[in-house]
Amino acid sequence: MVLVRRLSLLALGLQMLLVVSGTAVRVTGSGLGCPTWPRCTGGSLTNTAALGSHGSIEFGNRLLAVVMEAVGIALVLAVRRHAPQHTRLALVQAAVVPLQAVIGGLLVLSGLNPYVLILHFLTSFPLVFAAAALLRRLSPAPEPHPLLRALSAAAVLATSVVLVLGTLVTGTGPHAGDPKVDRLPFSPRTVTQLHADGVWLLSGLVIATVVVAWRSSYQRWALGLLALVVAQAGVGYWQYFAGVPAGLVAVHVALATTVFTVASWLALSTAAPPSRSEQPTLARVAGTATAR
Repeated sequence: MVLVRRLSLLALGLQMLLVVSGTAVRVTGSGLGCPTWPRCTGGSLTNTAALGSHGSIEFGNRLLAVVMEAVGIALVLAVRRHAPQHTRLALVQAAVVPLQAVIGGLLVLSGLNPYVLILHFLTSFPLVFAAAALLRRLSPAPEPHPLLRALSAAAVLATSVVLVLGTLVTGTGPHAGDPKVDRLPFSPRTVTQLHADGVWLLSGLVIATVVVAWRSSYQRWALGLLALVVAQAGVGYWQYFAGVPAGLVAVHVALATTVFTVASWLALSTAAPPSRSEQPTLARVAGTATAR
């Protein structure tokens, strides 16, 4: 079981790292560093010296996806052996990573179409949630807290909306992954304002979460989530008024990913654990039906 927990934690960490790695590809203009897919060039599977640093950054992102798939397969095998009741959650990692890679391939072949870029980015977050859910299931059963569960679930939903709006800001902003890529036909000021409104909504939900969680076993997690949201908002405003420097964009995305992960963990932790009696009951029902 220790192996399963470690692999689950590794899968979660790699998913978060992939989001940051993909952002690095975009802000450095390396989206077409490997101009073909699945090979890096027509004659080489890997990066070549002729492609320079852009090729290295893009190929590094692809290589990380390969590592993630290897971890996903190892996780499935370990879960089937030690915790078969959680096989479906483990399968998500092994099954969706290749899908994400295919979307990444379509992104390259489409010349970094901004809509495909949005899909490629957002695909990471169901994987993050599934990895967090598996890790939570493998941990000691938490104390249910219905009101806190509702607030933290709302925070997860609000974070998801903020992420989607953030992709629209990205699609109209300067960091497209390549200087020649077309941008989304939206007003940068309008989508940025909508994104900021979403962050304020999220902030209100997280403050309410802190109030409800005060002096409970979830207080530290709620306070940590609030600190992350404040930091994310601060970096967001900073990058806006600083002219969207690449380094701050990467930090902003990393914080957003961490906010989603912590909010997901809090929501999963405050939910009532699955009833252990459900499976035997269903089995008895099936047996009775067969006997009839």
